[in-house]
Amino acid sequence: MTLKNDLYLRALRGETLERPPVWMMRQAGRYLPEFMALRKKYGFFTRCQTPELAAEITMQPLKRFPLDAAILFSDILVVPQAMGIDFKMKESVGPWLEIPIRTEKQIEEIRLPEVEISLDYVFRAIEITMEKLEKRVPLIGFAGSPWTIFCYCVEGKGSKTFDIAKSFCFGNPNLAKRLLQKITDTTINYLKAKVKSGVSAVQLFDSWGGLLSPEDYHEFSWPYIDQILEQLSPLTHTVVFGKGCWFALEKMAESKATALGIDWTINPELARTLTKNRKVLQGNFDPARLHSPPKVITKMVDEMIRRFGKDKYIVNLGHGILPNTPLKNATTFIEAVVNWRI
Repeated sequence: MTLKNDLYLRALRGETLERPPVWMMRQAGRYLPEFMALRKKYGFFTRCQTPELAAEITMQPLKRFPLDAAILFSDILVVPQAMGIDFKMKESVGPWLEIPIRTEKQIEEIRLPEVEISLDYVFRAIEITMEKLEKRVPLIGFAGSPWTIFCYCVEGKGSKTFDIAKSFCFGNPNLAKRLLQKITDTTINYLKAKVKSGVSAVQLFDSWGGLLSPEDYHEFSWPYIDQILEQLSPLTHTVVFGKGCWFALEKMAESKATALGIDWTINPELARTLTKNRKVLQGNFDPARLHSPPKVITKMVDEMIRRFGKDKYIVNLGHGILPNTPLKNATTFIEAVVNWRI
């Protein structure tokens, strides 16, 4: 498939470019008034599970901004839902599981689904989105890391610390690893099906990996991410984003990941040093910095690109864009990259 704009894929291939590509995590989200209009009409998982709505939401930011990639609107919790773990989205609470997974019997009963059937709505959304994109830019698919999904399954809801999930993990490591493996196997099948449906790259979000010590991360998170990379890397470009996981960059750089996403808690020079310039890096503009004056944003973007270097680099935020981000500032961020030159 020949794309009109393949800058994102060329960056992933490590090619020499005039400028780096740009997209934003959660670019299809709550800072857009058109997204909020749909949110008033449809529940969260209704939007995820209705292919036409998911495709429409995926396209919303591309109608506003000159982005170099689209990312499919979905949620990391569709994977445990497919496994029979009945997550809801509770008002003012967020993800909610009425009966968290905390016993051996529950873990034994979790099924490995036929993802082509249980998550068919995701693959249909990809097909519709591909038609709407008309080969304009690449489409990115994503999944949560097994550790991050595990945290929600055991905690039963969102948390700043996931103490219950961590305690279960440390008190019952063998049980925890059985659940992690089931999540991993399902995620591999899910992402393979996404690639088959047409996405050009996949990104893993390890949103809660930074809650673990380096030693625990390398026991309970990274080995499962690595399994996914081993299976997916021969098929497509793979990106790993671990929030707060800068301590694992050296290990990550030895993996089959195409690119590594980083947050704003590490500077570009250290990130390049730790990865020995082996990997394409993605990030790491603080989303809260999009509340700075536009002139400051433009200056900071220029400095960020110069510090990372324009090649083997994808401009992005260091986490998802915040709901209260002014549209003009999001535009400034993106246009500062699009108009950037040495």
